[in-house]
Amino acid sequence: MSNERKTHWEKIYAEKSPQQVSWTQSEPSTSLELIKAAQLPLDAPIIDVGGGESHLVDHLLQLGYSDISVLDISKNALERCQDRLGKAADKVEWIVADITQFQPIRSYALWHDRAVFHFLTQKEDRAAYKRLVSNYVSHSLILSTFSLSGPLKCSGLPIQQYDATSLASLFAPQLELIHHKEEIHQTPFNTTQAFIYTYFTPKRS
Repeated sequence: MSNERKTHWEKIYAEKSPQQVSWTQSEPSTSLELIKAAQLPLDAPIIDVGGGESHLVDHLLQLGYSDISVLDISKNALERCQDRLGKAADKVEWIVADITQFQPIRSYALWHDRAVFHFLTQKEDRAAYKRLVSNYVSHSLILSTFSLSGPLKCSGLPIQQYDATSLASLFAPQLELIHHKEEIHQTPFNTTQAFIYTYFTPKRS
């Protein structure tokens, strides 16, 4: 499955521009709002999972965050993001990995994921993801997926829809849902997609 996933996403990022994929945002305002609310020091380690060509890294650098990692299964996506950033790309750690097989070498204060988790439709993949965030998130998990009124497919692949209750249950008891917010995303081709954003923190014993 991992090789099939990688082949799919490498093809997408080799053939389509940002204006031809639904998830493009020029300003990831809800993600930035939640990241700022975490009130982390600027040198806190942050990882953007499935960052691809996302502009989140641009904004984080502009805000002064200095320990940023961007992970994506697609090398093409990360190279295109690096080209856009130019010399600023040297300030970022770039990780090519399938998130279900990622082996972190350190913890992250903040883990951000917009639109990766909902592609994990297999129970074992969701379990692998839960193990990662349970063991390697020290302060905040910001997770965004399609909501119950969102699409059933994206980029030709099936997805899993969620609401706040189902996500809270899935990540319990290690992580506690603190806040959630729904958002209607307007795609570059003037359609809409319903997302839910959730903010978790590790549950203290």
